[in-house]
Amino acid sequence: MVTVVPYTLLAGLAVLVVAAGFPVTELLPAAVWMVVLYRWREKPAFFAGLLAITAVMVLQNPLYGLFTPVPYIYAFTVLTWPWRLAGVGLTAVVAGLAQASAAPGMVVLQGVIIGVNVVMMVTTAWVLHTADVEREQRLAAMAKLEAALEENAGLHAQLLVQAREAGVLDERQRMAREIHDTLAQGLIGIITQLQAAEQRHEVPAAWRRPFDAVMGLARESLAEARRSVDALRPAHLETARLGEALETVSGRWSALHGIPVRFTATGTARPLAPAIEVALLRTAQEALANVAKHAGATRVGVTLSYLEEEVALDVRDDGKGFDLSAPRQEQTGGFGLGIMRQRVEGLSGSLRVESEPGGGTGVSACVPWRSA
Repeated sequence: MVTVVPYTLLAGLAVLVVAAGFPVTELLPAAVWMVVLYRWREKPAFFAGLLAITAVMVLQNPLYGLFTPVPYIYAFTVLTWPWRLAGVGLTAVVAGLAQASAAPGMVVLQGVIIGVNVVMMVTTAWVLHTADVEREQRLAAMAKLEAALEENAGLHAQLLVQAREAGVLDERQRMAREIHDTLAQGLIGIITQLQAAEQRHEVPAAWRRPFDAVMGLARESLAEARRSVDALRPAHLETARLGEALETVSGRWSALHGIPVRFTATGTARPLAPAIEVALLRTAQEALANVAKHAGATRVGVTLSYLEEEVALDVRDDGKGFDLSAPRQEQTGGFGLGIMRQRVEGLSGSLRVESEPGGGTGVSACVPWRSA
């Protein structure tokens, strides 16, 4: 409407003028204005100059009333409200002058013709403006509705989170009761009996190392059980980063079971979310526990790797291994591998187990370090 139609009308009018025998030079001012100022065709000043040129043309020859659709186009598309109303009204006056020339000397009729043009075009401009306002109001209402829907979705997600937290809290309270009545009491009983035995009889030197190991393991297990129920981080992560905690856990496990453990950290260490640190530490502890129970290994390697997009934990041993294709292989050590997989996959990570009879076992956990 702004770049094609006006110039098409100008070209068509030029052909008509030539066919009617009028000098085409009378169209030259309008053509020069529209071509030279093409870049400014969407400026109000462009419309004002074009309307003035059109008025002069109409006064010279009423035939140029056929050119008035061009300023109409610019009035409707370029001018903003309420200037659009004035621009359309002035263009209607120019168009009415061209039409009124058909009734020379009849001033009243000419006034009526001009007035009808002005009323019709101004009314059209008003109706179109009203439609634009209503459309803008509908768009604004739709935007508000979309915002409300997004807010409702956010509230719904928040309610789901709260419901989940409430469920977790209920389950934690149930676990607390169960642990207090069973596991904690049993561990306390073990510790008490060991202390009583130590007070009644001196522990032989050959028994001292396993005796102390059992005592320390019972106390550590009791503390970790209480921390798990209270949703606290593992004690190893209270004052240390993940790499240091893994090295400490590996060293204690090695001292307890008499199996050498080599811990290695690669890559540039970066701060991790607590959930990732807890999941990887628990995975390492569970993997080492499985090595102690099932592997029959002579050495173990624990590797923590900080990669570009993820952090990886590998626990590998040189034990007897097992056949991964055997049915229900994951249940050999209870729920250990299943729990490890749930922890890691809950953080958008992956857990992979590699093993073969006589070839040792490797457990690899990879977690995106931005996942939590």
